[in-house]
Amino acid sequence: MILQSLVKPKSDLITVDENTDLDTALKLMEKNHFRCIPVLDATHKAFKGNIYRMHIYKHEADGGKMSDSVMTLIRNETKFVNLNSAFFKVFFTIKDLPYIAILDEFNDFYGILTHTKLMESLSQSWNVKFGSYVISVISPGERGDLEEMAHIITRYTAISSVISLDSVDRTGKTIYRTMFTLPSKVTKERLNRIIAALERKGFKVPEVEDLKQESKETPIEEN
Repeated sequence: MILQSLVKPKSDLITVDENTDLDTALKLMEKNHFRCIPVLDATHKAFKGNIYRMHIYKHEADGGKMSDSVMTLIRNETKFVNLNSAFFKVFFTIKDLPYIAILDEFNDFYGILTHTKLMESLSQSWNVKFGSYVISVISPGERGDLEEMAHIITRYTAISSVISLDSVDRTGKTIYRTMFTLPSKVTKERLNRIIAALERKGFKVPEVEDLKQESKETPIEEN
């Protein structure tokens, strides 16, 4: 389910309706420096799609009429989710879009979830701001692996967050990868002890990310 706090509501957005002409839509986007804006129906309830500035530029360059309706260049008509949609549907729907439309329980346009806001939410859930290291652990994919890895790590420290990122290599073999974020108090010495303990039990630790170093190189902006 999408947290409503992540969604920018319709009342805070600049939108156009299906009867708006391209010239008006373009001026709105240029004035507000928007790549695209949502298009609603005449009642301003139903989501129709998005209108992109680049498509209007191309339309005008090709000799198209700027008095044409925005519906002539509508895009992303099916790129929407509901407030109660599962996270994975949200994640795979947004992909490289600047935002996705959010519909309420009546399938009326509720607002948008921006790509930036989604990434910020993921970053927070991963505890990047308050972690020390992220260790990537490869396991055989057997029952009980996660429990055993967690048991080994918690002998030395608490776990801030954990995420599973299984993938398939070029040979078709599944790689069972689990990423553990460790708290900020974990030292390099303790990290090495954790890695050694994991490897003694047959787990591989091919990658370690130093979040402290990352934060120095690329500061995370506060909201």
